[in-house]
Amino acid sequence: MNVLLIGGGGREHALAWKLRQSPLLERLYCAPGNAGIAEAAECVALNADNHGEVALFCKDKDIGLVVIGPEAPLVGGLTDDLEAAGIKVFGPSRAAAALEGSKGFTKDLCAAYGIPTAVYHRFAEAGPAKAYARGQALPIVIKADGLAAGKGVTIATTLEEAEAAIDACFSGAFGAAGARVVIEEFLDGEEASFFALVDGVTALPLATAQDHKRAFDGDKGPNTGGMGAYSPAPVMTPELCARVMDEIVWPTVAAMAERETPFKGVLYAGLMIKDGAPKLIEYNVRFGDPEAQVLMMRLKSDLLPALVAVADGKLGRLALDWYDDAALCIVMAAQGYPGAYAKGTEIKGLDKASADPAVQVFHAGTKRDGAHVLADGGRVLGVTARGKDIREAQSRAYAAANKIDWPGGFFRRDIGWRAVARG
Repeated sequence: MNVLLIGGGGREHALAWKLRQSPLLERLYCAPGNAGIAEAAECVALNADNHGEVALFCKDKDIGLVVIGPEAPLVGGLTDDLEAAGIKVFGPSRAAAALEGSKGFTKDLCAAYGIPTAVYHRFAEAGPAKAYARGQALPIVIKADGLAAGKGVTIATTLEEAEAAIDACFSGAFGAAGARVVIEEFLDGEEASFFALVDGVTALPLATAQDHKRAFDGDKGPNTGGMGAYSPAPVMTPELCARVMDEIVWPTVAAMAERETPFKGVLYAGLMIKDGAPKLIEYNVRFGDPEAQVLMMRLKSDLLPALVAVADGKLGRLALDWYDDAALCIVMAAQGYPGAYAKGTEIKGLDKASADPAVQVFHAGTKRDGAHVLADGGRVLGVTARGKDIREAQSRAYAAANKIDWPGGFFRRDIGWRAVARG
């Protein structure tokens, strides 16, 4: 089977790396890809916003499956247009992608179907939003309703911060994403990431993971797209996983089917766990980044048949095997991220870092200039390792990261601290 993978980040490199191992795979293309993905796939210059161009490429190259990595093409309806052209796709429709594309949509769905989540209100104007915020306990969470590249969420500890966040949304700081705002109660506890493959009717849970959103050690600094992750997440006991499926995932799958917008793809539930009970923070409609890196390192089964089963609506026949090993990913980011950062700095030592067979360096924001690999984004590398437990995976990942010569980058030194502290 020929496969086209859409995207060019660390998530897509992890998917490409795993898809390349499938005996069913004939040719793997990736648009646009990056310097690391180019080692596993043929990178092509396709504009994912031009759905007709993508469809023509798929017809020309006899693509048997398109795997859409990022959220923007999903929310933009790429799946719908490709399926209308007779092309098989892994990834939800535009209507189903509203679970990530509109935080208000998801909150309303939770309210209608009794899915546990934070108390919230939605607003279309700044005045009523500020009036509501003034009557709430602090801290309080202000969210741009739409896709804001991970930058539309503010945990406000003062009323001034809350009002500034509301003004930022309605003044256009996040474009159309901020035209509506969701204000919700702050949930405390321990965060975890829960993933399930969904074929519209059936859901198959994947391995658990936990990520680190803050930029600096000790979970300090600004929120980012993710500075590291590990799997499994010790907080996610079998009992808690069963509760998440029963109370959050299954009701969502049923709700979307009932609304005649069935969800097909990977459903990523960001959770807050407190006193053994899960609440939904938000949904993503694609694999996480950097969670995909640790999940793909632990997945023993062939990924390609699983993605095809989702697209075909035949997930009920599938079972997945996982390595008992743990996996941990350290994100190396450009100095200044998540604020302004420089591009084009050279990265050396990648071969040394990858010498350990238990280590894989996934590229997130890189490009190649002849024999040189250059940084080309905010999050640039995901140094990922397997080990018998989180501590061993952590040790291997840091040993590899320390071999990379990149003065223009930085990384946290405490990824996995919560799991290691548990013993």
